[in-house]
Amino acid sequence: MPPALTAPKTRALGLCGALVVALFAVAAFAPLPFTLTQPGVTADTLGTYQGRPVLTITGAPVRVTDGQLRATTISATNAGERISLRRALDGWLNEDEAVVPTDLVYPEPDPADAEQETARQMTESQDSATAAALNYLHLSPEQVKVKVDLGDIGGPSAGQMLTLGIIDKLSGNGRGGDLTAGHTVAGTGTVDADGKIGAVGGVPLKTQAAARDGATVFLVPAQECSDAKVNLPEGLRLVPVTTVGESVAALNALAEGGTVPTC
Repeated sequence: MPPALTAPKTRALGLCGALVVALFAVAAFAPLPFTLTQPGVTADTLGTYQGRPVLTITGAPVRVTDGQLRATTISATNAGERISLRRALDGWLNEDEAVVPTDLVYPEPDPADAEQETARQMTESQDSATAAALNYLHLSPEQVKVKVDLGDIGGPSAGQMLTLGIIDKLSGNGRGGDLTAGHTVAGTGTVDADGKIGAVGGVPLKTQAAARDGATVFLVPAQECSDAKVNLPEGLRLVPVTTVGESVAALNALAEGGTVPTC
């Protein structure tokens, strides 16, 4: 090739290469519609959270309990915050993080609306947990009042553990002992007034949060057993449940060395 043509071709290739690199650089830092999630805080529904009692019960005798019943959470980037491709790739490669479409975490795109929605879900969860616990114990909601304070925790997934906390404080295992048998039990799951436990998201991250905070047993909605096995921390026992009655029975069986379902 004549020398006169070589230099322009080399410059053209160099320019194309520079443009490709620039495009990749822009893509790596451009915001994407994904949310980064990590193991969040856990809250003992038998104890305090952020310095205040989680459960305050009036209208019936309340037991002094031992052990812990920990509701688990995930931590997520804010509704209005998008992550870059580079950060998303880091999250996909990290077992302690998960990258999910933002609209699955925040159905409401506006940050203020998203915050209001998670607060509404928590209020409904508290009401359902109270109803489920009192129905299980055959107590009247007109007589027994329950106040729940989980601070800044939102969403519906604390329902199961709130229900069990109320039952433990009012009745324990029904024979004078604790539901937990003095152990640290964690879990997740929505609950309705009839005591049915529903699926939630982020279970693999919640099991990590549970193990980090000392739990040895994790109560998981039965339909999410497969998800719960992903990156399951060593020493954490999965117990699948579909109703509050099954949860209480499983905890009693654990305390007595009986047969307990497993994922």
